[in-house]
Amino acid sequence: MAYTVGDVIAERTVHLTRESLVRYAGASGDFNPIHYRDDVAESVGLPGVLAHGMLTMGIVSSVVVAALDPAARILDYGVRFTKPVVVHPVDGADVRVVATVGAADNEVARIDLKVTSGETTVLVKAQLRVAV
Repeated sequence: MAYTVGDVIAERTVHLTRESLVRYAGASGDFNPIHYRDDVAESVGLPGVLAHGMLTMGIVSSVVVAALDPAARILDYGVRFTKPVVVHPVDGADVRVVATVGAADNEVARIDLKVTSGETTVLVKAQLRVAV
């Protein structure tokens, strides 16, 4: 696959529900009640129940992986969490991912990720480096 700086290689919106969080908690073993109990989240000053950070990271990387050639190799992946993904008890939350080629040479492409929930940017400095 050829990578050209500025090309959007993937974009997707993933809907999360409280059930998504419970399933992830079971799979990951992270049963911190801020991920499923409003009263606990609010008692520690949070705006509501939050999606797990690693769940958000996994969703974001999966959007890119689905768009890559199956033989592609991810060299590294990093993000900085800036705002939480608050998952409403009825409406859930949408995580929007746009993956754009930020840099590319003959060996490596850097994929820059814009990650939002509603109007809020939830991850910054979100990048994957892929072996070309």
